[in-house]
Amino acid sequence: MTDLFYTDYSMAKIKSRWFCSECGHESPKWEGRCSECGAWNTMVEERVPATSGGRATQRRTKTSPRKVSEIVASAEQRIHMPSEELNRVLGGGLVAGSMVLIGGEPGIGKSTLVLQNILSIKSKRILYVSGEESESQLKMRADRIGRQSDNCYIVTDTSLENIFDYIAEVNPEILIVDSIQTIASDAIESAAGSVSQVRECAARLLRYAKESGVPVLLIGHINKEGSIAGPKVLEHIVDAVLQFEGDRQYMYRILRSIKNRFGSTSELGIYEMCQRGLREVANPSELLMSHSSERLSGVSIGVTVEGARPLLIETQALVSTAAYGTPQRSVTGFDSKRMNMLLAVLEKRVGFKLAQKDVFLNIAGGLKVNDPALDLAVICAILSSNVDMAIPAGYCCAGEVGLSGEIRPVTRIEQRILEAQKLGMTDILVPAGNLKGFDTSKSTINIHQVAKVEEAFRELFA
Repeated sequence: MTDLFYTDYSMAKIKSRWFCSECGHESPKWEGRCSECGAWNTMVEERVPATSGGRATQRRTKTSPRKVSEIVASAEQRIHMPSEELNRVLGGGLVAGSMVLIGGEPGIGKSTLVLQNILSIKSKRILYVSGEESESQLKMRADRIGRQSDNCYIVTDTSLENIFDYIAEVNPEILIVDSIQTIASDAIESAAGSVSQVRECAARLLRYAKESGVPVLLIGHINKEGSIAGPKVLEHIVDAVLQFEGDRQYMYRILRSIKNRFGSTSELGIYEMCQRGLREVANPSELLMSHSSERLSGVSIGVTVEGARPLLIETQALVSTAAYGTPQRSVTGFDSKRMNMLLAVLEKRVGFKLAQKDVFLNIAGGLKVNDPALDLAVICAILSSNVDMAIPAGYCCAGEVGLSGEIRPVTRIEQRILEAQKLGMTDILVPAGNLKGFDTSKSTINIHQVAKVEEAFRELFA
């Protein structure tokens, strides 16, 4: 099998080329700004064969064009993973012949997530290639999470040619490469992790996956901006990109789908990091809400939708007189620019003087939320802390706040109301006119429709 992926560069002349580390654009000379993606200071020099322009020459199978009516559509063969949260994000399971990239910060739990899943699969032969950890380290992790398997083969190597030798020897049904940035091909002169190495290794692994029907799981690094490290072309090569994120100071982890050719990108899975690995969280709302009987000011419950599942999360705010000349604005888990916009709305439209006050905002549980429907919860938490009055027990809210102080409709309002009702909330604030087609007679929760921020304030603190 290895001869299919071997390229002879013995007669090729070596020269230098410049590649953009963001998009993979190739240039014959250095450029301060990439002419393809516009990024500054991203061009790196690499030695490549002159005859190939940095790409390995591969044998290609010629096919004939076919009419759409002649093509027979068939359902993808999927491998059901032991983790239901992972199956949900993948769109129903791991598709045969697909290549999935899982990215995340160092130490967030990427390898633990993959290892505890593959060690629970007893019916498939699996090859785990590690370029970062030794066999003993992987063995200790397997012992820690309490899983063993006779069908999983582990090898530590960073040579792509050697990996294909191991593939021919083991003939796996699932292949894991941890991580793609550590793998290097002898056909490319540059170091492992460079643009040409990552692109070439990923392309050859993809060709193997498509020709053999073996699914390939790649584990990748992320850069300081939070996106997948390496050229952007890496994300275009693979079939699915999953991002594993979360604050390492908290126990919760979120698995998001950024790209998925075989499923929806609106799904996400939630895990809890425990001593024995990652535990699936079936009902995350109960864990993200405080169950303290003492009502404190500055705390509100917002109903957000992450992916396709509604969540009730606790929004915490603290407003105090500025101790220094310039008021502080500190945000955790929410867009800081959006919070500044909401503060300006409160100042201009509602009349609350917050310009000379410190405002601190925190989304409990270490989650990062981008749902605009959380605006109303943020507003309520800030107002509650500002007037030092606790929001009544059992109240939650969902709504987007506009620049004129109006509360705009949000999507999936029915799911939000039903989730709040299921968790025992007694009242919910929703945008006026957002209940078209929803039968409120069967709801046991009191629904309050508000059109302005002032109405929400009177509803909570009248």
